[in-house]
Amino acid sequence: MNVQQKNKEKGFTIIEVVLVLAIAGLIFLMVFIALPALQRGQRDQQRKNDLSRAQTAINNYQSNNRNGLPGATSAAWNSTIRDQYLTVGGDTFTDPSQGDYSFSYQGTNRTTPTTLSNIIYVHTSSTCDGESVVAAGANKVALSFKLEGGGVACVNN
Repeated sequence: MNVQQKNKEKGFTIIEVVLVLAIAGLIFLMVFIALPALQRGQRDQQRKNDLSRAQTAINNYQSNNRNGLPGATSAAWNSTIRDQYLTVGGDTFTDPSQGDYSFSYQGTNRTTPTTLSNIIYVHTSSTCDGESVVAAGANKVALSFKLEGGGVACVNN
């Protein structure tokens, strides 16, 4: 009686190795696609928080100045709201990816920003209607800002 012995090698087949590599590749691909979107969302949330902080500073300014508003120029808004209310005491008022914020006085022009930057549009006698700015009372102020993930953030008093 001859008994043949089969020589069994221990290890993985090429199909098993390729399958594991394909699954690992898909996982890495999902991470690299999802991570930038998550980071973009976090930066946009910070921008919305900064807009709310600016609106609070405007409310404080109005409380201290008989419901008045700073002058009708971007420089007036930057020197009062930003410099005297938002960055006082060493605080920063900085966009997550674009540098220090600045205000751009738009007056009653209700055009919202179309490009991503560190500029906050100031619309007087205006209020927000979703992502749009519409006419409102004399001491109303709407702030608008283009978001990285698309759309416009708008807050008002």
